[in-house]
This record gives sequence, C-alpha cells and structure tokens, in this order.
Amino acid sequence: MMTSNNSNMDLWNLVSITDPSKVKPITGKSYKGSSPQPYWLVKRATETFGPCGQGWGIEIVQQGFQQCNPETMMHYATVRVWYLQDGKKCSVEHMGGTMAMYKTSTGKMIYDEDAPKKSVTDAMVKALSFIGFAGDIFSGIWDDWKYQEMAAAHYNEQKQSNQTTQQQNQQSNNNQNSQSNGQQQKPLDQRYNDALISIQNAKNPNTLDKAINTFDRTKYKTQIHNACRARADQMGWSQNQSQQQNQTRH
Repeated sequence: MMTSNNSNMDLWNLVSITDPSKVKPITGKSYKGSSPQPYWLVKRATETFGPCGQGWGIEIVQQGFQQCNPETMMHYATVRVWYLQDGKKCSVEHMGGTMAMYKTSTGKMIYDEDAPKKSVTDAMVKALSFIGFAGDIFSGIWDDWKYQEMAAAHYNEQKQSNQTTQQQNQQSNNNQNSQSNGQQQKPLDQRYNDALISIQNAKNPNTLDKAINTFDRTKYKTQIHNACRARADQMGWSQNQSQQQNQTRH
C-alpha cells in the first residue's frame, strides 16, 4: 500500500489500491500490461464522491476523427472528469484515442463503430488515474505478485467487514420489527391463547371488537365469538351498539 504523511496524498491513498478481480490484461495493443475495468472505476468514484452527476461526472471537451492515411482513421476525445472535494469543484482533463478504421495484416478493413465510446472511456480512466484511482497499476507497482496478494487481502477484508456490517444492520432491523410487531410474529395458537386472556380481562367493548376482527378468518373464529359474547354478557355490554354491529356482521 502506498502511504504518505502528506495530506495532499489522502485522496490518492484512499483510492489507489485496485481490486485484483477487477483487473484485465491489455489486448489489441503493441504492448502488454494490466488495466482496471472502467465500470468498476465508475463505482469506486461513486463510492468516493457520491452519485455520478452530483458528486462527480465527466464532460467531453473535444472529440473528432483524424485521418492518418487512406486506410487508417483514429477517433480522439478529450474528457474532463470533475468531482467535489471539501466543498470545492475540482477537475482533471485527459485524452483518449481509438482506431476507428484500419487494415489488418491480412488486408482486411476493420471499421469500429464503438470507437468514440472507447475513446471517451479511455480518457476517463486516464483522468481518474491522475486523481489516484488504480494508482498502483499506473505507477507500475502492480506487476509485483506480492503486491497483488496484498491488494487481494485488502479487498477480502473490506468485503468481510461490509458483510458483517450488513448482518448487524439486518439483525438490528429484525429485532426492531420483532419488538414492534411481536404479537403478529407469534404462532396462531399462542395468539389465540393471548386473545382469550385479553377477552377475559377486557375493560371495554373495543377489546372484544378487535379480537373478533383479528380471528375472523381463522379456525378460532367461533371460540373467539363465544368468549366475546360471554364477556359482554358478564360486563353488561350486550346492548352495546358496536358489539351488536360486529355480531350482525359475523
């Protein structure tokens, strides 16, 4: 891990380690190497600055096609990556390029309709690298397999920490739901027994109404009705209008 006591390097050190599972070998070039997956960098920028378009974003400053020879044409793009840091809007510009038309060694002409998109993506990755994203790759220390092991361990530890936090949050939510909906979480038989106790101790007709409505479509409907009727007679609520309406409905 690249470290520094200089506060100017805080952002760099925060984003410079690359997840090995998000690295791919460079293909189609005259040179070899490794490259971070562009969409993973988009995710990392979002984690760091906030949603794209709010905490960070990209702007195409300039783009076009350059005719190199009758059989070769390149697309180029200059992209500005902006981001919010400590309440200030900062930006970095970089250029990317892609062969849009060329002839292969076998004489076949290739036309790449995605060349503009690739050029913009290339420029975005390069601009993000200037902020520090995937700094380990672009600075060359990625080629050391021991460093790659360290990077893998770093992200495994981070993933485990995130999973633990998610499990703790889920357990906390479950506990809160259980406390607020404890009656609904109990088995029907237990809720029935609890309801009988509530009916026997009922101090007003509303308790009976609630019990009747709760068990209206259960196997305990008749028993609940009988218990409510008995309590109503005992308390002199038989003429209560609300109770009569409930008895009429059921």
